[in-house]
Formats: sequence, structure tokens, C-alpha cells
Amino acid sequence: MKKNRLQISIIIPVLNEAHGIVQMLNHLTENSSSNNIKEILIVDGGSTDTTVALAERNGARVITSAKGRAKQLNYGAKHAYGDILYFLHADTFPPKDFDVSILNAIADGYKTGCFQMKFDSDSKFLNFFAWFTRVNHKLCRGGDQSLFITKSLFTNSGGFNEAYVVYEDNEFIGRLYKSAFFKVLPRHVKTSARRYEERGMLRLQYHFGMMHLKNYLGAGPEQLYDYYKRKISI
Repeated sequence: MKKNRLQISIIIPVLNEAHGIVQMLNHLTENSSSNNIKEILIVDGGSTDTTVALAERNGARVITSAKGRAKQLNYGAKHAYGDILYFLHADTFPPKDFDVSILNAIADGYKTGCFQMKFDSDSKFLNFFAWFTRVNHKLCRGGDQSLFITKSLFTNSGGFNEAYVVYEDNEFIGRLYKSAFFKVLPRHVKTSARRYEERGMLRLQYHFGMMHLKNYLGAGPEQLYDYYKRKISI
């Protein structure tokens, strides 16, 4: 009896992403095989622009969730049809045949992992920090690198901690490092440097580093969110 083919649900949480959602959906379609992709699932947190209409018009399945990345990601995972969940930011673009890379990793026995990362910028400062995404340590991880995980491991791990308004990716991946071998794929996603350019590269990287330090020293989700609101959010 032929074994059923594993397929991927790409899960993208969004809030007012009309400016870039069509480009993202076209990129995903052009750089993967429809045989491997069960669905592109957009989890909308209450957009007031045309994000939902554009996503549906360009082939995505759209569901609506309570606002908040952790809540949206968990809601997407709960309603996903695929065997493998691939969590992706709306401004992070995977490499060509990313689906094949993920499925090959799963076939090799890895249940979770990510890609390395590059910025869409020539900044030596940003490229220096992006270089460390090749290092397989939880301190070098982040949501911008995307995340693949089998649905069974996601369920068994409890998913994202919804108490975290920010830092939810890091907290979840930190738990995954304790329960499974985390695979860093030797290819790169490309993510937007817009936030660094708008808020100052050195300033933003410093505050992200401080959040890692605060988490290491025992700061909880409320303390991290308070720091984010005071130092990062504008």
C-alpha cells in the first residue's frame, strides 16, 4: 500500500498587510510545488485594510482570530489541514524549493527546524548578526527565520504560549530545543530590514539583545512586553 504524501500548511499571521500580501503569496506559489503545499493559511487578526480580500483573491485560505501573534499562530495550527506546519512572517521570503528542503528534513527524521536568514539590505551591521543564524543554538533563533514543525510535535509541545504578546517565537523555540533536535537548514530566507532602517539598526539590535538578556535572567511575558513598549514599539 502506497504511503500518503506529507503536505505542508504554510501559516502566516497578518494584521493590515495589504501592501505586501500579494507579493508574498506569489512568491510562495512560484517557489514551491503545489503537490507539497496543502494550503497557504492566512490568520487575520482583524485587519482594517484590504488584506483579507487580496489574500482570498490570490489563492490563500483566510481565517480570523483574536489579535496577537501567539493567538493567531495557535489558531492557525488548530485549523491547518497539513501534516507539517510552516510558520512564516508576512515579510519573510523563503528560498526556491523551500518545501522540498523541509520535506527532506522531515524524511531524515527531524521534526522541527528553520532556515538561516539574510536581510534585504547591504548593511554590514545587519549581515554580521544574520551570519549567526547558521549557529544551532536557541539564542540565535527568531521568528524571522521561519519555523517548520510536525503537527504532532506542535500539539505535544503545547504550541505558543499566549501569555507572550512579544517574544513568543523565542519562548516556543526555547522549549523545542529541550524536547527535540532542532534542525537549521543550510539555506536562507530573506527578511525585511525595514524596521531596522526606520528605528535605527544599532538601537533596535541593542534592545533585542536586552530582551534576550532579560529573558535569560528570568523576566516573564509581562516584563518583556513592558520593555518592548517602552524601548522598541513606536
